[in-house]
Amino acid sequence: RFETSDSSKSDKSGYTCKQRTIAFVLGLGTRYHRSSNGCRMGKRFSGANSKDTSRQQLADNLQIIKDEYIINHQQLVDDFENLSIALIPWGHHVQIFTKCKCVQEAMFYVQKTIKNGWSRVMLMNFIEADLYSSQGKALNNFDRLLPDVQSELAKEMLKDPYNFDFLTLTENFREKEFEDALVTNITRFLLELGQGFAYLGRQFPIQIGSKERNIDLLFYHLKLRCYVVIELKVKEFEPEYAGKLSYYVTAVNHQLKHACDNPSIGLLICKTKDNVDVQYALESCTQPVGVSDPKSRIHFLKKYRVKV
Repeated sequence: RFETSDSSKSDKSGYTCKQRTIAFVLGLGTRYHRSSNGCRMGKRFSGANSKDTSRQQLADNLQIIKDEYIINHQQLVDDFENLSIALIPWGHHVQIFTKCKCVQEAMFYVQKTIKNGWSRVMLMNFIEADLYSSQGKALNNFDRLLPDVQSELAKEMLKDPYNFDFLTLTENFREKEFEDALVTNITRFLLELGQGFAYLGRQFPIQIGSKERNIDLLFYHLKLRCYVVIELKVKEFEPEYAGKLSYYVTAVNHQLKHACDNPSIGLLICKTKDNVDVQYALESCTQPVGVSDPKSRIHFLKKYRVKV
């Protein structure tokens, strides 16, 4: 064992036990990488020559170690003390380097784990949901309507698509059923939205002139320090949806936003969308709005367990 129960304890060199474990693994990866190009170690334990389960497991572990080295040796070893990969447990490394397809994806999950303190289970959930491919991909007009710093943070906050596999809906569901299901599963919904969202209410009433309007879902984002207005549509995107959401964002800025808050943001989640149609609509909006959808129309309808 290379990691004790007190993973924060440091030795005289200043390394924690966790960092020394990763340093050992990278060193072993270096040796295996070189040996597998012609020396006995790689040939002896290659998967093709493994004759039993224990040898196969050893071969698999060596391959993980080799992958770890190959992916990280570009950033290594001369400045190991500042290396981010040394800050997460080996169990996290195994998940990342057996499931990620490229260096950029692997390092994305390493950085997210460090930043957000993800457990191994949370990390596995985010990899399965393909957070790397979806985060920051929602169509939006943030660059035009938000300050640079808030614009970048807001784009990172949004996903496209969102993964709502945890819902159970009838095939021809209505907006109210969609909203009910999300609120019923609010913990899972918040996890899918991402870190920083605080739920304020559904069908949130707001008085505009002589009429009372209702916002589908209202959140406050603790990192962005702004209100987030979410509207749900169970049909294909229409330009008027963006206009209505922009209208609600304006109302929230007038009635709920305080001087210390940043400008409010709108998020429209539609069943499907045409990207060109969305882009034209967003250019005409006067408020910062993003548009996203579930994974795809087929996934949205077929993956849910249909009530009979």
